[in-house]
Amino acid sequence: MGRAYLSLGSNIDAERWLGLAVAELRARFGKLDVSPVYRSAAVGFDGPDFLNLAVGLDSDLAPEALNDWLHALEDRHGRVRGGERYASRTLDVDIVLYDDLVLSGEGHLQVPRGELRHAFVLKPMVDIAPDVRHPVSGKTMAELWSAFPAESEPLVVDEGCTSSVGAAMAAIG
Repeated sequence: MGRAYLSLGSNIDAERWLGLAVAELRARFGKLDVSPVYRSAAVGFDGPDFLNLAVGLDSDLAPEALNDWLHALEDRHGRVRGGERYASRTLDVDIVLYDDLVLSGEGHLQVPRGELRHAFVLKPMVDIAPDVRHPVSGKTMAELWSAFPAESEPLVVDEGCTSSVGAAMAAIG
């Protein structure tokens, strides 16, 4: 059993896809720690705003198997692969941290996730795991956020989507 932290994002019908993904994660893994949902500008391309959140869960799957399961989750929820790396998507789910592991593998598996350098991944992580340490730098998520130039990547809590994700989790008990 390992502790995994995931980043979820969408900029196509995001409220729907994020709610469905979180509900499916809860059905598979049980209790989740879920951050508020944040709205931010697309990074790496010109497109609609993204909605992002972080989820913490206990996984019975090794990182590689969890990564495969998450890719299947993305596929079940309309993810189209093979296009531009930076593009609009229904659902993007990445393992940000898995215990204190540092590894890379097939399927773009990279732990810790490089996107921790962006507000849309780091701030939701701070909300659910402020005292968790980055396995390379040794700094806590809170320490990384306090040093982050937040004005460089503005985030706004999306109350509507945060409520929808909570409702989706409650619906499955």
